[in-house]
Amino acid sequence: QVQLVESGGGLVQAGGSLRLSCAASGYIFSINTMGWYRQAPGKQRELVATITRDGNINYADDAKGRFTISRDNTKNTVYLQMNSLKTEDAAVYYCKVTQYVNVYWGQGTRVTVSS
Repeated sequence: QVQLVESGGGLVQAGGSLRLSCAASGYIFSINTMGWYRQAPGKQRELVATITRDGNINYADDAKGRFTISRDNTKNTVYLQMNSLKTEDAAVYYCKVTQYVNVYWGQGTRVTVSS
């Protein structure tokens, strides 16, 4: 089992920045892809960005140029630096980790963006 603990969410004004963190613990061997997804009220959960163990990165179109995903394999932690936040970025952000064929989700951290 892998446990995920997210942090870094909060309230920010439009145009501001936040940095999310997600630390994995437990049976952490062979964790491959780590990523961030988000879910706004009344909407489906959607991809924000993913990063493989080798550093291959994929961004949703809306995240490109504003968000940066990174990971520290020594700490089993993935980060999401979010800049130039918009009100439409407000959502609960979830960390997702893939290990072999298993998928683990964090509990989510809320990001609120005020206009």
